[in-house]
Amino acid sequence: MSAFQPAASRPLRRFLGAALLSCLALLTGCATHYVDGSVKDTPSAQFVKPAQPKPAQLLFEFQTKGTANARATDHIKPMVSEAVRSTGLFSELQDTPAAGGGVLSVTLNNVPLSDDAFSKGFVAGLTFGAAGQQVTDGYICTVSYLPPGQSKPVVKTARHAIHTTVGAKDGPVNAYKASNIEDAVRTMVRQVMGVTLADLSRDGALR
Repeated sequence: MSAFQPAASRPLRRFLGAALLSCLALLTGCATHYVDGSVKDTPSAQFVKPAQPKPAQLLFEFQTKGTANARATDHIKPMVSEAVRSTGLFSELQDTPAAGGGVLSVTLNNVPLSDDAFSKGFVAGLTFGAAGQQVTDGYICTVSYLPPGQSKPVVKTARHAIHTTVGAKDGPVNAYKASNIEDAVRTMVRQVMGVTLADLSRDGALR
């Protein structure tokens, strides 16, 4: 992996847990990102679309271990918006309150699932790849939809993960090998949003 990363991927490396190893991996020249294979893209037929879709205000927050991460929020919100729009469940998405519409709140919480990621990456670097390591970042996606005129939101949750390998370490079985961290995050967002939104559409809250 070259020290010169694409401009789009550099911001992601500043706030994603597994990205720490990508920086350390410059010592070994090899860091690879995999999107967990347990979550797949949701076919369009699985979305129960309302006869007359309504507009919605979209609120999004990216969190790191439960703490708001403003930089990540700004970078990933367009991915979330794209994922929502592609479902056709809403006629329009707005940053402000939507007349006659509901409020769609999305939280994506990054929770590292591998302990001591820094030391693992450091060891892999010092041994020049001989001690291959893998760290996993978990993502908990919570979608809350408040229908117009209602006081109680409908909440759906799904989980996903991105694995990062450094050194002489094979990737997880059945995982998607991403071209870079940007590709990994975009794929993870699309897939986990698809699961939660399909679940939401089957609940009847959008009718």
